[in-house]
Amino acid sequence: MKNASDILIVGGGLNGPALALALAQTGHSVTVVDALTPDKLADEGFDGRGYALALASQRLLQQTGVWQHVGDKAQPMLEIKVTDGHAGHGPSPFFIHFDHAELEEGPMGYMVEDRFLRRAFLQAMEDAPGITLVCGRTVVAQAPDQTGVTVTLDDGGELRGQVLVGSDGRRSGTAQRAGIRRTGWDYGQTALVCAIDHEKPHHGIAHQFFMPPGPLAILPLPGNRSSIVWSERTETARAIHALDDAEYIQALRPRFGDFLGEISLAGKRFTYPLNLTIANSFIGDRMALVGDAAHGMHPIAGQGLNAGLRDVGALAEVITEATRRGEDIGSSLVMERYQQWRRFDTASLAAATDVFNRLFSNDNPLLRLGRDIGMGLAGAVPGLRRNFVREAAGLTGDLPKLLKGQAI
Repeated sequence: MKNASDILIVGGGLNGPALALALAQTGHSVTVVDALTPDKLADEGFDGRGYALALASQRLLQQTGVWQHVGDKAQPMLEIKVTDGHAGHGPSPFFIHFDHAELEEGPMGYMVEDRFLRRAFLQAMEDAPGITLVCGRTVVAQAPDQTGVTVTLDDGGELRGQVLVGSDGRRSGTAQRAGIRRTGWDYGQTALVCAIDHEKPHHGIAHQFFMPPGPLAILPLPGNRSSIVWSERTETARAIHALDDAEYIQALRPRFGDFLGEISLAGKRFTYPLNLTIANSFIGDRMALVGDAAHGMHPIAGQGLNAGLRDVGALAEVITEATRRGEDIGSSLVMERYQQWRRFDTASLAAATDVFNRLFSNDNPLLRLGRDIGMGLAGAVPGLRRNFVREAAGLTGDLPKLLKGQAI
């Protein structure tokens, strides 16, 4: 077999390269298969997409050698303001205000543009020994056996490894070929995603404005620019997305308000259907799933990539410790340790995002009164507020070592 590695990773978005780097650091050989060609991977054109990285996720990037390539392009999130209300009528007087000053560790997180983050992963992988990147190819078959797993590429080539990792998104072919089904439902909402330039500085403050059709997140990027994740009922979102740029900004304006002055569109516009989808198993025969391949949830808490990086940290730690004990890293016992670590945390997070979306994406007056009072209390009680701040920073729960800022 050509190109035999310890671990084969299908999917070269963000979680796949993060796992490759974590495993390469502990002496494993890794092959990453990415359907995109090198020129697409290295595209540095601004398109408006960005990621909210919790502090714990930033620690993983620091430990794996990625942050040195992107840290100077990241915008610290110093405060988070959560409000409730109607478009054009301003927010409710009840709100929650989180301040990084309540954390000893630093900012709650960072906003990083997609183009910079992907390029940083590429640079880190180029610098790391033990990583082979196969670009422009897709996997069409996978065959586990007693000693390893063989995958077949669309050009007929074959790769061999001890473990196969699916990091290939919500429609994971790796999961489908293993016969793993998914559970979930559609929210009837679509996210409108773009970036805007604004007249006034944002001061590193992230805003989450809950409205009956869905939440609007305003996330600070470097300079006078912010990333927008704007959830609407699907039919409304389609109509808004079909508008020209000027009309699109006019539709956004009453929802956005005027606290940042004049606004204009920067970069491209995107839409993403919103749903909840969780793989019925995170593991298979010599196989594990990470990121969206294992779980996709509502972006209401901005935890999609952060949850995936927790998977990465946990799987890298489980495999590395198994290697050091002399175990077969692809055995069902080793794979089950990963699933036990991540499944409950993921299910809890998915349930929380689902409940929050249903609670806030409606106009029931009793629910509105209850949630406004709840937000007021949560913002006024220091202990509760501090817990929320630590949750937003990704510092709670059973964290893998990499997310604690420690080497495996």
